[in-house]
Amino acid sequence: MKDKTVYTCTYKSKLGDILLAADAIGLTGLWFEGQKYFANTLPDGAISQESLILTEAKRWLDIYFSGKEPDFIPPLHPTGSAFRQAVWKILLQIPYGQTTTYGEIAKKLAKMQNASHMSAQAVGGAVGHNAISIIIPCHRVVGSNGSLTGYAGGMDKKVALLKLEHTDMSHFFIPKKGTAVC
Repeated sequence: MKDKTVYTCTYKSKLGDILLAADAIGLTGLWFEGQKYFANTLPDGAISQESLILTEAKRWLDIYFSGKEPDFIPPLHPTGSAFRQAVWKILLQIPYGQTTTYGEIAKKLAKMQNASHMSAQAVGGAVGHNAISIIIPCHRVVGSNGSLTGYAGGMDKKVALLKLEHTDMSHFFIPKKGTAVC
């Protein structure tokens, strides 16, 4: 029988406290304190104790928040539908310091599934329910018109994360009312 125990710990970042969660396979959650969907995939009975996977995730975050691109990814174990998993896999391919659009992700997904079309709105829903933010970089997804659409951690954190990665921000703007949320 597989160990279903989930361990949690808090990471103190320069953008605020982050709750990390992991099971025996990999990281299952990374949420800014108080963000939208905060710990919504965290099961009851999680144990507040650092594990090897959480230690690796904290090491990754230390490197990331120092302004450098980590050269590894800690073990990940996101839970979601096959569609969401496919979207999150594409998010992991967005290079550090670069962005892509919901539409571009939809086109990639359609091509992978031999479909003629994929909804950018459906992609937005999957991006918005990414429980392992920063490491699965949903903050790198923007609107096709250059809008910095919503981020579950808050627009200020999305902007800060992109700036931390030295992303060229000159052609982006913050919309008056957000749409997709990550």
